[in-house]
Parts: sequence; structure tokens; C-alpha cells
Amino acid sequence: MEVGPRAILFDCNGVIIDDEPVHLELFRKVLREEGVPLSRKDYFKKYLAMDDRSCFRHALLSRGKPAGPAVVRDLVARKAVYYERAIKERLRIFPGVKSFVKRHRARFALAVVSGALRREIDWILKKAGIARDFSAVISAEDTRRGKPDPEGYLKALRKLNRLPRFRKRPLRAGECLAIEDSIHGVRAAGRAGMRALAVTNSYPALALKEAGRVVKSLVGVKINV
Repeated sequence: MEVGPRAILFDCNGVIIDDEPVHLELFRKVLREEGVPLSRKDYFKKYLAMDDRSCFRHALLSRGKPAGPAVVRDLVARKAVYYERAIKERLRIFPGVKSFVKRHRARFALAVVSGALRREIDWILKKAGIARDFSAVISAEDTRRGKPDPEGYLKALRKLNRLPRFRKRPLRAGECLAIEDSIHGVRAAGRAGMRALAVTNSYPALALKEAGRVVKSLVGVKINV
């Protein structure tokens, strides 16, 4: 018998905040400064859902450029500065996100599993007015391998299991529902043994068919126990 979810784990970029166009723009800006082109097609095919480190590293290596840790750290830091400036002017939380969180926060443990930097996630959740509703956040700083690797989701599971509510009956991977907007994200959740609900904010429904459920937005969506 299938067990219903007890926790909902959200991706951030492309699920909570509508900023994938901003990330693409800034990846292209920083890489262009290094003489490395990045097309929109390649970004959506290869890089969307990767953390910044992985994206820069792979893009540099694809052009035969040095991609050591110091080089990548510099590019990540440069993009972070650009992002903080841009997002203050272009903040847009996806419709339905806040009401979805408020509707489910009592019944489910909520977490964020994202390749974004921690300070960016914290700022976004605060601006959306939902920071206090999340019991755990896993960011780029917490993982060595980004999506589609399941590391982030598995770390979130361990972190949630430290909550008092799961002390008597630990949370299992199959009791977690991941909300994702990307192919890599859906795959990461699946590899962690979790179910996925995909939102077509970044990819068409057909591309997200590995998810158990695909929706156009979180407006009016209800998760049943």
C-alpha cells in the first residue's frame, strides 16, 4: 500500500521564485567576461538545476578553459554580486506558492533543496513571507554534488529526521514529495527514492514525464495525506 507524504521539499529557483531568466542572463554575463559563450539552448539542456559551481566548471571545461577551484569560486562570487543587485529590482514569487505553503505547513514538514546560495534562499523566503514555515534548507554550500545527484535530497531527509515530530517514527524517502521545475531536479528526487511533483515553469510537461504528477502552477494544488 502506498504511503502518503509527510514532508514536502521545494526547489527554489523556478519553483518558488521566477528567476531562471535572471540566472541565465547572469551566467552568460560572467562567462562572456571570460570569453566563454553560453546559449539559451545549452543552458536549458545542460545547466539549469546545476549549482553555480557545477555550471561554471562545466562551461569552462567545454571551451578548454581553466576550471580549478579558485577560478570557479571567483566566478560564483562575481555572479552572486550581480544577482543580489538584479533580484532586488526583479523579485517575482510564482503565483500560488505562498498560499500553497500556508495551506500545507501544519500537516507536512517543509524544506528547501536548492543549488542556490544560502543567503539567496534565505532572502527569497523572507521576502516571500514564508521563511518561518520551513524546517530545513539545503543550499549549494551543503553539497559537493548538484542535481541530478540525490545528495541534496538525502541531506534534507537526514536534517528533517532530527526534528522532534519524526523522533518516534523517522521520515522515509518514500514519504517525501519533491516539487521541481527541471529534468535534473525530478531525476535527483527519484534517485533519492522520493516522489516528485513537477511544475511547468521552465520545461514543458512532456520533458518532465518522470515526475509522478505534472501541474501548470501551484495555484489551487492540494497534497493529500
